[in-house]
Amino acid sequence: MAESLRDQLLKSGIVKQVREEKRAASPQTGKPGLHKGHKPAHGKPQGHNKPQGQGAPRKDGEIDLAKAYAVRQQTEAAERKLAEQQAAEQARLKRERKQKIEKLLQGQALNKADADQARHFEYGGKIRRIYVDAAQLVALNAGELGVVQQSGRYLLVARAIAEQVRNIDANIVALLVETSPGGVGEDGVPDDLMW
Repeated sequence: MAESLRDQLLKSGIVKQVREEKRAASPQTGKPGLHKGHKPAHGKPQGHNKPQGQGAPRKDGEIDLAKAYAVRQQTEAAERKLAEQQAAEQARLKRERKQKIEKLLQGQALNKADADQARHFEYGGKIRRIYVDAAQLVALNAGELGVVQQSGRYLLVARAIAEQVRNIDANIVALLVETSPGGVGEDGVPDDLMW
């Protein structure tokens, strides 16, 4: 019914291989592969080659995995250092622009505490407002005045100051009406401005 282990090994050919290896062994030494008068070359064991990857050069331009990781780490470190330097330079330039604008705006704000009219404008994707008096509203709508955002506040300044600020950093000029041939209506709102 069931074959014995010996029969199964004979059928698979494994036992035959073992027998052939035993026959090749010398009866005097008892070691496989050594026949009478046969000595190993230069005292080195046969079949023991140095494995690749441990100092042996690779074929076809392959590089060692450890070297690849080292190169990758060096590249990433260089990229991080470059990105940090660029970020530091951008921060320095931003700081310089902010200082120039602060110096330029010092004492130039025309905001009045008792202003009662709200002038709405779009800035940063939202509708904002600044309070002005009647004369400032007419001047603002005519383009004689501008609005600059600084430190979360909206400052009303002369057009010349707003243009200087725009030359330094256009993103903080919140409102500067461009003069057009249409003119200003009776209510102080430019004719081409639609609400």
